[in-house]
Amino acid sequence: MKIWIAILLLHSAAWAQAPQPIKQATAAELVEKLAPAVAQGNTRSVGQRNIVVQPKSVDLVVQFDLDSSKLKDNNRPLLDSLVEAMKNERLMHVKFKLEGHTDAQGSEAYNLQLSQSRAEAVLAYLSAKGVDQLKLSTEGKGFSELLFPDKPFAAENRRVRITAQP
Repeated sequence: MKIWIAILLLHSAAWAQAPQPIKQATAAELVEKLAPAVAQGNTRSVGQRNIVVQPKSVDLVVQFDLDSSKLKDNNRPLLDSLVEAMKNERLMHVKFKLEGHTDAQGSEAYNLQLSQSRAEAVLAYLSAKGVDQLKLSTEGKGFSELLFPDKPFAAENRRVRITAQP
């Protein structure tokens, strides 16, 4: 009995710490989440030569109709904040990958194509709003990287991840 309680507590703690996709954010908040880390101190010192900067990413709740890659109107405020963030001085020279993700409903091949189309829809929106298309790349991930693997059909798995490229 004690083992089951411990497993339940661990599972609950993991769920509470799972990254939550962003439903709304200001441009300033997105800049903070995506801006590269600023190196501290003398970068020529022995201790800092092998620093590997990990790319920063955010999962955005970008909703689509069923079997559609057409952006819904309620996505516009969040995407407009993303446009403003990408035009910010701190992100001017950063390239971004737009990853489309789906839940686990449907076939792998279908979800790969759908997630790619959705990432491209976000790219088209950002580009139409003035973000340099050369700064953007897309990748459809299908359901290969579920945000909540223990809930493969959860709506939160259907998202777009924005990753700042190193």
